[in-house]
Amino acid sequence: MTTDVEKPWWRTEFAIETYKTIGIAAFFFLFMPTLLFQPFRIPSSSMEGTLEIGDYLFVSKYTYGYSQYSFPFFTPVAFAGRVMDSPAERGDVVVFRLPSDPSQDYIKRVVGLPGDRVQMIDGLLYINGEPVKLERADDRVETDEFGDERHVARYWETLPNGVKHIILKRSEVSKLDNTPVFVVPPGNYFMMGDNRDNSNDSRADVGFVPEQNLVGRAEIVFFSHDGSAQLWEVWKWPFAIRYSRLLNLIG
Repeated sequence: MTTDVEKPWWRTEFAIETYKTIGIAAFFFLFMPTLLFQPFRIPSSSMEGTLEIGDYLFVSKYTYGYSQYSFPFFTPVAFAGRVMDSPAERGDVVVFRLPSDPSQDYIKRVVGLPGDRVQMIDGLLYINGEPVKLERADDRVETDEFGDERHVARYWETLPNGVKHIILKRSEVSKLDNTPVFVVPPGNYFMMGDNRDNSNDSRADVGFVPEQNLVGRAEIVFFSHDGSAQLWEVWKWPFAIRYSRLLNLIG
């Protein structure tokens, strides 16, 4: 003779379906957004002119497809190349993994495409033997820790495809003002910072960036602060936020 034993509530069919529903919801609301967008903070000055130290931005990860570096915390399966691959365009501001140390994220502007010849001559960018167009803009005015003002030269740079953006020239003479001709290999990109005299990029240690190292395209600044308030100094936060930079599109 057998008797039915009532199952614990956590093993009932209703409970199991509830677990499945919660799991699916958690996947779409927690994991899926990281496959579409990822937040980043700007820690250095290499992109000043476009991005400031203390900017927080969203990067679209679907723009170029997905590689083993598209996952912020882990890589489920290591693989070469990209899935749903779409090439970066000249002028895109891109987050990528440093080729020599893929644990590090860098952000620069795409200047050279596969097959391009890129060179700096007397501080002017040449692409495929042609100088890019430069137009003088108003100076950038900075205040140092002693309250003294410093003027930094700004220029509008127009790339061959028409992308126009600001670059900074902090010094009349820089070690990166004159370079050999760099021929960008297939499947790679040549990256440069907009703060031209203060950027470690493809002209120096970064080198060419393989397309599989691209994480995504910088899209929008969603928050920005000037660093004058510590996390615990809540009363200072309203004065540290750069309100004029909030929700600025990146181009």
